[in-house]
Amino acid sequence: MVTRTFFDNNLKELKEKVLHMGDEAKKAVILSMESLVEQDSDKAQAVIAGDNKIDHMDEEINEQAILLIAKESPVATDLRKIIAALRVSSEIERIADMAVNIAKSTLHIGGEKYIKEIIEIPKMLEISLEMLSDSLTSFYAEDAHLAKKCAQRDDEVDEMYGRLIKELMGYIPQKPTATNQITQLAFVCRYIERIGDHTTNIAENVIYLVTGKNYDLNA
Repeated sequence: MVTRTFFDNNLKELKEKVLHMGDEAKKAVILSMESLVEQDSDKAQAVIAGDNKIDHMDEEINEQAILLIAKESPVATDLRKIIAALRVSSEIERIADMAVNIAKSTLHIGGEKYIKEIIEIPKMLEISLEMLSDSLTSFYAEDAHLAKKCAQRDDEVDEMYGRLIKELMGYIPQKPTATNQITQLAFVCRYIERIGDHTTNIAENVIYLVTGKNYDLNA
């Protein structure tokens, strides 16, 4: 019983570290979008500088998970919980990388006046962040139903992505001198679309955790 309690406590700690890492990645993404909208290079640089912290959190989670497997030799559901934590932390690390990419696009655009007010891109990100919050909640609660519901919203992100890319590309013939800006904004849309994909992958891992089966929720 003592051994089981020790293992459960370590699993709980592992999950809480994953949640904390998710919160940090979410903050980085929000800050990167603020840097874009406000054309604030200081905020962009802060996102880039802060990525090492999230990478370090990912490493800590990996080390703790490997140690748990080595010491406890878990099987079945217990092993799936550890594997899911590893997979989810990996997806979160990639989401944080997207925040860095958005920040870099902000720096590439610099102080150049935007061809139009940046409104739709933050709305697209808002959906992706709602998905991220729900997917992390589903991970902690081991709620497969919420995970599936979260993944279904990825279609909204994909639809907005397609529409925004078409709109941005349409500006190039009209404003050829703004090609760099337009291209960077298109990249940002792509990074947000990737955040949605990584979030869907988190949801897939929650379903794997609960059922033991791998599902492609993008299919």
